[in-house]
Amino acid sequence: MAASNQDTSGILPAEHWTVQDTPLGYDLSDAESSTASLTSSIYEYRTLHGRTFHADRGESQYWGANDERQNESLDINHHACTLALGGKLFLAPLEKDKVKNVLDLGTGTGIWAIDFAVEFPDASVIGTDLSPIQPSFIPPNLKFEIDDYNLDWTFPTDHFDYVHTRWLLGTPTDWHVFVKKAFNSIKTGGWLETYEMSAIIESDDGSVTDNTALGQWGKIFIDGGKKAGRSFTVVQDETQRKAMEAAGFVDIQEFNIKMPIGGWPVDPKLKEVGLYSQLVLEGDPEGYVLFMTSTQGWSREQILAYIAAIKRETRSAKLHPYYKQKVVWGRKP
Repeated sequence: MAASNQDTSGILPAEHWTVQDTPLGYDLSDAESSTASLTSSIYEYRTLHGRTFHADRGESQYWGANDERQNESLDINHHACTLALGGKLFLAPLEKDKVKNVLDLGTGTGIWAIDFAVEFPDASVIGTDLSPIQPSFIPPNLKFEIDDYNLDWTFPTDHFDYVHTRWLLGTPTDWHVFVKKAFNSIKTGGWLETYEMSAIIESDDGSVTDNTALGQWGKIFIDGGKKAGRSFTVVQDETQRKAMEAAGFVDIQEFNIKMPIGGWPVDPKLKEVGLYSQLVLEGDPEGYVLFMTSTQGWSREQILAYIAAIKRETRSAKLHPYYKQKVVWGRKP
């Protein structure tokens, strides 16, 4: 792979995204202890330009929108990620008859947990998230709980056969502490698997530059994460493996993925993955960047101009963007 031309410093000023037009039909008037009891306070969301976000309560915070538009994008992303794993939900060497208790942290819409519960009908599966955005009709062996994994865990020690995370994306306050909590909750012989993405969008042919909207994407998140005390460079820093080693996991393995955005790959399987990734990004770019750009002083108009540029670039045949993903799994000895 050619060296990346991405530099995680030097974010272009918001004024760079001038409001000249709104290509691709984007409408500027568009919709502007740990386990908690499910009370009305959980539904007290923050509202930003007409979009809802989980209410900021100390450590309990998430930068992405939690409304229907964002949830649809996340469900499409589940399909893209599953395709990237060759149609698999996980890579850890699970033995079906031995998996009885499973925990999915940051379950989001719950779609991964639902699919896993169907595939493992004899397992008891718990999916946790900050927001109650999961469906009501679920497999009988699955339940959802409102939970913040950054707080003290109330799960039993030495209990789970498998703990799964995907796209925690800058939400753990301390990855080493987080992974140690998972280690303590897992039985001897059980597995932890983490699936993370890089915020940096890059290219091998130099088509994605610092002057493109796609080239600025990672810088927006990395800079915003630093201000919030959260890391968006987990993949680059190999944090997953380092935290697992420090916690005491063994037999650690990793799988690296180049996730294309768009239909530019020649390989038909990668092209399919890229088209779904494009659909994810185009489906709700606002839900991903609205909070981060707003906290960095961008106006509503500048945010919308940037979103329009993102949509234009993802459809351009001249750009060949991708981002890196890393799946790491380890066993508790």
